[in-house]
Amino acid sequence: MLHQDLLFALALLKAEGIGDVIAKKLITALGSPEEVFKAKSNELAKIDGIGAAIIKNLQSPQLFKEAENELQFIVKENINVLYYQDALYPERLKQCFDAPVLLFTAGNIHLENRKILSIVGTRQVTPQGIDFCKNLINDLAPLNPIIVSGFAYGVDIAAHQTALENELQTIGVLAHGLNQIYPKVHKKYMRKIEQNGGFMTEFWSTSNPDRENFVKRNRIVAGISEATIVIESAEQGGSLLTANMANEYNRDVFAVPGRTTDKYSQGCNLLIKTNKAQLITNATDLIYHLNWDLKKDTSKAIQKQLFISLDNEEQLIYDYLQKLNKEHLDIIALDCQMPVFKLSSLLLNMELKGVVRPLPGKYFEII
Repeated sequence: MLHQDLLFALALLKAEGIGDVIAKKLITALGSPEEVFKAKSNELAKIDGIGAAIIKNLQSPQLFKEAENELQFIVKENINVLYYQDALYPERLKQCFDAPVLLFTAGNIHLENRKILSIVGTRQVTPQGIDFCKNLINDLAPLNPIIVSGFAYGVDIAAHQTALENELQTIGVLAHGLNQIYPKVHKKYMRKIEQNGGFMTEFWSTSNPDRENFVKRNRIVAGISEATIVIESAEQGGSLLTANMANEYNRDVFAVPGRTTDKYSQGCNLLIKTNKAQLITNATDLIYHLNWDLKKDTSKAIQKQLFISLDNEEQLIYDYLQKLNKEHLDIIALDCQMPVFKLSSLLLNMELKGVVRPLPGKYFEII
């Protein structure tokens, strides 16, 4: 946006009683934030939901003083601002009725034609939860997805770290302005994330990481992605709120099941039990449900080799399929004497190595 246009947008959002939904209603009716301020009181009063209080608040000269201060911060820190009508504004987020009018970003974020996954979970993540998160992202890496999370303790930072290890673009959605970082201990990851990804927020530099901001932050995490994956969660918590928001936005939600006695599996089990999330045990489940074309996306990532290294279990599956050419997943599991969840993971690894490929109806064949 031009500085003049951005100034009016900032002033509009600063008016008391005007959030993202009301702001969009005003902009839609009058054409632009600048036209909202130029409109007469009787014009504003004709717009549904705009009463005398909001009209009075729009007349406050303090709005432009605060907007000017924020604009100076944006220019000084070289912050990129995305307006909800911009072509570069995240396409899926744009579809959400309550998406932010303005997004402030830092780093090298590129969202064009990319698979975007949000990974969330408890801050008190268990070693099993961290292992699942790492294995999932490692297995998905050849598909080159963007990994989105909230840059918090636990599952969030595990997802960001693993994305960095796999050289995947990762985005931290913040609950405060870009003048600070929370938690401070995660500041050491900022530079690497900004090199391949970055940070995103709707909050001004005057905003602190207050409790209510995390709830607002979660709707961006849910709305920007194709699917949200809940790794671990107690029966109540921010992860469940994010999952519910994703459902409201008609996004896919996945949850990792666990034992009924485990505190941080209860939230995931509840999501699955109430049909608010699909059960996920490995990357294959996600690829299957999202109907991702593995062969197309990994063609550049997998280099053909004269000799492909297979471990003992993969060699067993390869030898079996070599005799039969193709077979159903359940039959392979039965004849090779291994559980389906383990077989699915092995077959995915073999797909990534370029030795087998999936067929419709859960059949697999040798390439």
